[in-house]
Amino acid sequence: MAKVYATGKRKTAIAKVWMASGSGSIIVNGLDLDKWLGGHETIKMKVRQPLVITRQSTNFDIKATTLGGGYSAQAEALRHGISKALASLDGEFRAELKPIGLLTRDSRSVERKKFGRKKARKSPQFSKR
Repeated sequence: MAKVYATGKRKTAIAKVWMASGSGSIIVNGLDLDKWLGGHETIKMKVRQPLVITRQSTNFDIKATTLGGGYSAQAEALRHGISKALASLDGEFRAELKPIGLLTRDSRSVERKKFGRKKARKSPQFSKR
């Protein structure tokens, strides 16, 4: 099997994912997944979720680069990229990942701050007199 490339996105984070058949190692920005995310076990589970659902945890080596956003958004972008790469490999994987919503780009992002307000929606205290 040749390498498969996919791009995942979340908020302002982007993950470029290359997937090839192998032993199941995940390398992000030159670091192993455990070193990259440290002790954030739930976020590591999010990254591995598409592989676990499709039962491909030990069949593919994943090499990825992430940029923008924070580590949580980068991890979710990585999950999106892995899902897209798996879906492009096999239609059966797509049928498993689509109902769970892993192929959909989460388009929620931070709302911009408006003029005359303290934050996006928070306004100064109203004074009648």
